[in-house]
Amino acid sequence: MEKTEKEPHKFGLVGKNISYSFSRGYFAKKFKELGLNGYSYVNFDLANISELNDLIVKTENLKGLNVTIPYKEEIIPFLENLDNAAAEIGAVNTVKFNKDSMTGYNTDAYGFQKSLEPHLKEYHKNALILGTGGASKAIAYVLKKLEIPYKFVSRTKREDGYTYPELTKDIIEDRLLIINCTPLGTYPDVDNKPNIPYEHLNKRHLLFDLIYNPETSAFLKNGRAKGATTLNGLRMLELQAEKAWEIWNR
Repeated sequence: MEKTEKEPHKFGLVGKNISYSFSRGYFAKKFKELGLNGYSYVNFDLANISELNDLIVKTENLKGLNVTIPYKEEIIPFLENLDNAAAEIGAVNTVKFNKDSMTGYNTDAYGFQKSLEPHLKEYHKNALILGTGGASKAIAYVLKKLEIPYKFVSRTKREDGYTYPELTKDIIEDRLLIINCTPLGTYPDVDNKPNIPYEHLNKRHLLFDLIYNPETSAFLKNGRAKGATTLNGLRMLELQAEKAWEIWNR
């Protein structure tokens, strides 16, 4: 048990439409378990990232932030420093406040890698990343480290990927690791899902959904129906939160 700190310490989550936040409940429980009575965690729901500077000025004792959709990339110009991994990824989900500066980190990559690795089989040699936002950049960074070739899937054509209508039986059967980095299917819109040809999935597929609410998204349900192994984003979130806590307390 860590000793109680009397000095107020405030942390928070920066995002948009974040009433559903995992982080606030997770850290509130953590502070209680550790007896940290002067610690608090707040959701900062910003209509635009331009509101960030005003938020920082008005919020006393701010020690660290988590960052979520849609600001993981947009927050970077506001930061004085970037951790090497965050710079390479091009997205930030954790900010530490130093005396006169803010440093950005990416703990999504750590959380994803540690939650994915126990489930990888030798035949998971190629991957599809659904979505091209800030979260997808951390996923691509990890797959590169693991030497798993990947292609992005998006609504618009890219040189390094496919559009959803271009996904064929051969592509799906060749890429046995599929990661959903889109918000499609998040509560309350639980019937929504990425538009991939689910009929070509099989028991060798591993489907990873960064969504954690609902526990089993429509994307994962359709994978399970074909015998695929499925993982939601809860363990990844727990791991990235613990890594953020470690960074804030260095």
